[in-house]
Amino acid sequence: MNGLINRAIEGFVRDGYGDALWSEVVGELALDEAAFEPLMPCAPEVTERLVAALAARLRRAPDDLLEDLGTYLVSQPRTEAVRRLLRFGGVDFEDFLHSLEDLPGRARLAMPEFSLPEIRLHADAAGRYRVEPGACPQAGLRLGPVLVGLLRAMADDYGALVLIEPRGPAIEVRLLDAAHADARAFDLAAGPVPR
Repeated sequence: MNGLINRAIEGFVRDGYGDALWSEVVGELALDEAAFEPLMPCAPEVTERLVAALAARLRRAPDDLLEDLGTYLVSQPRTEAVRRLLRFGGVDFEDFLHSLEDLPGRARLAMPEFSLPEIRLHADAAGRYRVEPGACPQAGLRLGPVLVGLLRAMADDYGALVLIEPRGPAIEVRLLDAAHADARAFDLAAGPVPR
């Protein structure tokens, strides 16, 4: 799983900050290419060191960097498969929120070697939700901040106006307007249909 996570971090850094920064950080940490092979096992400590080094180099908090990674995973053409997997969760943002508990299972269908932690959704009142991501120490990073970025990007994708606030290990989501803006186009059958 960590090879896949490290590969996502690599794409995020190369696309957002350039190849030179990526090469410098990987060189300083003396990481070999096996750490970035999606299907190869990799120690969680490698991912922890990578995130810490990038955050220090960019003078950013690690959680802020991870939140940006979550946004990147939904918003970049390179990671369109992630967006498509998430958009299967519903026709609007509220449906998507209700599908979050199914996300680890859907991810396993797409990639059996990728194990997401359990996600719990609690509806507190009309338009108010609490998302509780489970712990995933084998990932080598805190998935909560990644999920915050992912939720923000998905709200934009659906055209919803939301307020998203991390609250300890949980994430508070307030849906202010489900149809605030036009949703980004999404076609269930992308590409030609085979005959």
